[in-house]
Amino acid sequence: MTLAKQILIATLLLSIGPIPSVTYAGNDWPNWRGPQYNGHSVEKGLPTKWSAKDVSWKAELKGRGQSSPTIFGERIFLTTALEKGRQRVVFCVDRNDGSVLWEHVAWTGAPEPTHRMNGFASASVATDGERVYAFFGKGGLHCYTVEGKHEWSRDLGTFVGPWGVAGCPLIVGDLVVQNCDADADAYILAVNKKTGETVWKTERNDGDGQSHRGWSTPIPIQFKGRDELVMNGHSGVSSYDPKSGKRLWFCKSFRGRGTPTLTPTPGNDLLFAVGGTAKQMMAVKPGGSGDVTETHRAWEANRVGGRDLPSPILIENHLLVCAKAGVLTCYNPQTGDTIWTERIGGVFTSTPISYSGLAFFINEDGETIAIKPGKQADIVARNTIDPGAGIFRASITPSDGQVYIRSDQTLYCVGKRKSSGR
Repeated sequence: MTLAKQILIATLLLSIGPIPSVTYAGNDWPNWRGPQYNGHSVEKGLPTKWSAKDVSWKAELKGRGQSSPTIFGERIFLTTALEKGRQRVVFCVDRNDGSVLWEHVAWTGAPEPTHRMNGFASASVATDGERVYAFFGKGGLHCYTVEGKHEWSRDLGTFVGPWGVAGCPLIVGDLVVQNCDADADAYILAVNKKTGETVWKTERNDGDGQSHRGWSTPIPIQFKGRDELVMNGHSGVSSYDPKSGKRLWFCKSFRGRGTPTLTPTPGNDLLFAVGGTAKQMMAVKPGGSGDVTETHRAWEANRVGGRDLPSPILIENHLLVCAKAGVLTCYNPQTGDTIWTERIGGVFTSTPISYSGLAFFINEDGETIAIKPGKQADIVARNTIDPGAGIFRASITPSDGQVYIRSDQTLYCVGKRKSSGR
């Protein structure tokens, strides 16, 4: 499939367009939730069913980490933490065999508090094919070339709170944008991607004058010709001007306090946001100004199944949201009405991906459930590769006929590569 055709298909999947930034090959997965920022791959021929015999290689990883694999060309970029958080490491492996190409200790120091479900290396890295950006909260924001040369590092503060961080770096043009939410002194920051110098910095207060915690990753969108950065938060969804950092609009969630690790999902000219502990979900129309709670909140819905951690995934006219306890609900994305609810088994903290019209949810035991959305739940496959091999909280990364799956201890390559590689 040509790159032009892939882009056309991606445009059909995502009516709200991403901000034009870097041109990627169809096989690259350069950041959290992929090149379209919605978890979709438009590749054909990716595996939908697999078992341990389909693992091409696996690599044991140092330390513990929950960042998802980022792929550009022949390289996979990851992070991990050593010595119970006293060291934060950025490293690169060869996608062909899992061998380590380079690794660097980005930060060393006394570890800050973190939640037992989080850790010290949860944020996925971002790359533009020339540089790699990694974020560790108190451990700073760091830039390396894809060959492993250190370019710059930034100390971004102490990140007050017992929860740790998880917001991933985002490349927008010549900027790297970083969510720096915490229990106090929360802000969103943009730096020059070549130098690390601050371009703008905006206080995060969710529109009520108070600093709030949150761990979401911003996504870039372009709606009716206007560029926006959209991010979930403690009490609602905010949008920022990517050039200046000015807050464009804020939509308050209908129940207030949530656990906004979940990234908003764009599609069908709406943004879908799940709140977390408050059992809430809403759809927001982008493009507003100021407080748009009464004018741009398209619908709101109660969630079932307990707290939420995975972000939503949208496949045509089916919006899928999985609770941590494995209760999967399919909604009508235009109205918020429930189409069906199904228990799929396991504990789910990883955000799903989609390709070939299917959604792929991986539980903490490493079982991947492939779902075909429709009038009812259609479980196409239950795929297991290595039971008992750590905790699986990273998202699956698809690339060039293969899927890469990471536990906190091991990286797996599943399937046969389509191209000849290097």
